[in-house]
Amino acid sequence: MIVTAALAILLPFLAAAAGLLGSRLPGGRRGGAADTAANRRAAWIAVVPTATSTVLTLWLAYATWTGVRTGGGTPVAPAPDDRGAVQGTVDGVTATLAVIPTGSVPISVGLLVDGLAASVAVLVTVVALAVQIYSVGYLADDRRYPSYSSFVSLFTSAMLLVVYAADLMVLYVGWEIMGLCSYLLVGHWWEDRANSRAAIKAFLVTRIGDVGFLFGIFVLGTEAGSFKIADVVAGVPEMSSGTLVAATMLLLAGVAGKSAQVPLHVWLPDAMAGPTPISALIHAATMVAAGIFIIARLYPVFLGAGPTLDVLAVLAALGMLGAALAALAQDDLKRVLAYSTISQLAYMAGALAAGSRSSAIFHLITHGAFKALLFLCAGAVIHAVGSNLMSGMGGLRRELPVTFVTMTVGFAALIGLPPASGFFSKDKVLVAIERSISAGPLTDAAALLLYGCALATVAVTGAYATRAWLRTFFGARRAVPSPETASGTAHAAVPSPETASGVAHAAHEAPPTMRWPIVVLAVPALLLGFAGVAEIHWDTAALSVAVALLGAGAVYGVWRSDPLTDPARALGPFRVPCERAFYVDSVYGMLFVRPALGLAHLVARADRRVVDGAVRGSGRVTLDLAGLVRLAQNGNAQLYITGLLAGVLLLAVGAVMFG
Repeated sequence: MIVTAALAILLPFLAAAAGLLGSRLPGGRRGGAADTAANRRAAWIAVVPTATSTVLTLWLAYATWTGVRTGGGTPVAPAPDDRGAVQGTVDGVTATLAVIPTGSVPISVGLLVDGLAASVAVLVTVVALAVQIYSVGYLADDRRYPSYSSFVSLFTSAMLLVVYAADLMVLYVGWEIMGLCSYLLVGHWWEDRANSRAAIKAFLVTRIGDVGFLFGIFVLGTEAGSFKIADVVAGVPEMSSGTLVAATMLLLAGVAGKSAQVPLHVWLPDAMAGPTPISALIHAATMVAAGIFIIARLYPVFLGAGPTLDVLAVLAALGMLGAALAALAQDDLKRVLAYSTISQLAYMAGALAAGSRSSAIFHLITHGAFKALLFLCAGAVIHAVGSNLMSGMGGLRRELPVTFVTMTVGFAALIGLPPASGFFSKDKVLVAIERSISAGPLTDAAALLLYGCALATVAVTGAYATRAWLRTFFGARRAVPSPETASGTAHAAVPSPETASGVAHAAHEAPPTMRWPIVVLAVPALLLGFAGVAEIHWDTAALSVAVALLGAGAVYGVWRSDPLTDPARALGPFRVPCERAFYVDSVYGMLFVRPALGLAHLVARADRRVVDGAVRGSGRVTLDLAGLVRLAQNGNAQLYITGLLAGVLLLAVGAVMFG
């Protein structure tokens, strides 16, 4: 099993290397037919290894769930479930491939395959495969597709390394590679300054969190005497509460950065500047999922730090409701889904804070399925109409029937309507949060705040999902797109005379390479939740559906009164604050960005005037002295002889006077 896991990680990595180095071989020619051939080779190099890795992770999941173990490795004891009970005797295997001495705490290069890793790895590879196939059509004419597909493969490999890592330092390697890949992919269309700025913002904000994350790893490794996850977890009873709180607070900074949680959530909406398929990968199965996975992986450590769970609960409460309200006022379809991701990840963080790892991971997996579906459907819509803006959409259900049906499934799962998968997973999350009020690791105030915000978010989720669904697929087309500026580049829709006359720009379904991944992802988005049907709590489920329908019904009523206008108008004076995400970006700009830029300008001026001035000044002094010396070296022989005689005379006079 360990060898299989290693192969699952290595195959996408090798595909990334081959894609970057070999897509344009032989000759390295560019332009026209050469670009087409390179894209075709890059597609095969990306898709085949990812598909093989998917098969391997599926086999590992089957072997883990059924208890079939092959090959070497040390058996891993199962972790207690949410009720503290231990099911079975073996949950997986682990093995150390190499040990790197550091002079203090060694680094063990090893892998861990257990139920948690197997489940998340399947999610990662299935979504990555769907994204790779979808991208073949979405970026068919993009001359940088080979590098794009290679970075997606590297992204996949890095996330699998995080999932299967048995050592925190090995995990951190994959963690940082994902940050690099997100920077490269978000800035894929770097010619547009806004795209490059979004990539830099994502990179810098996540790096802020990663500093704390690394120090949290150091605290745990030093205290446990090992960076191995099993040793860290086993050493929790011997660690002081202060150590656990300090370590988990530091880790929480990295989690907030990677999973786009308050207060480091501001990078994710701007990251929509990248190609839509990579948005699906980031939001559903890799980067933002990594933070939730880390808490689940180190869950006994977090359970030993009560104050950290209270902080996590408060951040989750603020994040889930605040992001949902922001989604309700956005006009950009991708930004709606981005804020939705922040909100849904906050649900998972809330479940973890409430003491239920299983419900958080269940929602992580179902969310990965329906959010990948929603983003890929959004990409199909954008591909058809040439705009991200819902004000340029409407009436697309007849022109895009496949996209309409599949995106309806995705929105149903997002809202939590039966029988979609989100209905079952959201029920488990709400039950866990509700139970934490009476019995759980949270204080009463934190638990009540979390539960109240969770219920309110259910209603707002129903509202913003219904608004996006109605404005995209119903009513009349309100605008047509301006001409394409570059392959795959989305742009704002603009009004036109044809719109006023009722003639809309003809949209069409996406090509098969884009359409089939959508259809396939619709299946788990619809049916995956039935894996938890035995644990459904019908009273909580009925309350959740009723609250969601209340929000959806309110939006439908506002929209029905005037289908040509935005239902967000019902927010009144709160619309602009919601649209601006409560001005958090502006506050950060005032408190951090402007002072940092001012300091940078000051340092640059000091560098120019002090450091460079000193260097240039020394050069000027040298030139001035050289000019004085040059006066005596003018090539006049008479002057030289006169000087020589004057010197001899002075020597003679000196000899007579002092001799």
